[in-house]
Amino acid sequence: MSGLKLGEISICADEAEAIFSRTLQHPPGVVWAALTSPDKLAQWLAPGEIQLFLGGHVDLDFGDSGIVIHSQVSAYAPGRLLEYSWSGSGDILRPLRWELSPADVGTYLSLTLNMPASEDVARSCAGWEAHLEMLAATLEGVSIKFPFEHFKAAREAYRAKMGLIAA
Repeated sequence: MSGLKLGEISICADEAEAIFSRTLQHPPGVVWAALTSPDKLAQWLAPGEIQLFLGGHVDLDFGDSGIVIHSQVSAYAPGRLLEYSWSGSGDILRPLRWELSPADVGTYLSLTLNMPASEDVARSCAGWEAHLEMLAATLEGVSIKFPFEHFKAAREAYRAKMGLIAA
């Protein structure tokens, strides 16, 4: 797939870390609202709510997939930093860290995802690539369904990248 921008992956011991970055042509406040307001979250990620304070609850329900996230905000700075675990109650922690900073043309977005290296890292990364596509569409005022073709292309690209990392 042309134009596919892959995140950077590193593996250290039993943990994998993926860092995705985007420059979005919208002001930081608009991007922050898309990451945190329930009406926008439902458009690109899942219905739910994030309580915007340290220790606040994060509840996201992916409906038909059966995935339900129950977590807590573990790092928070209004308008620029939000971290919570991408896991359900009692699951192993999979921290997810969103960082925003002003850019010449809008906002620089960095998403850092940590997960056990034994999991399907390529699949997780591809899922986030797809959701980042949905976020970009939401910011443009367009609602799109989960882009499976983008997900599949990204998954294959990440599998190839993971093969290079393991080599």
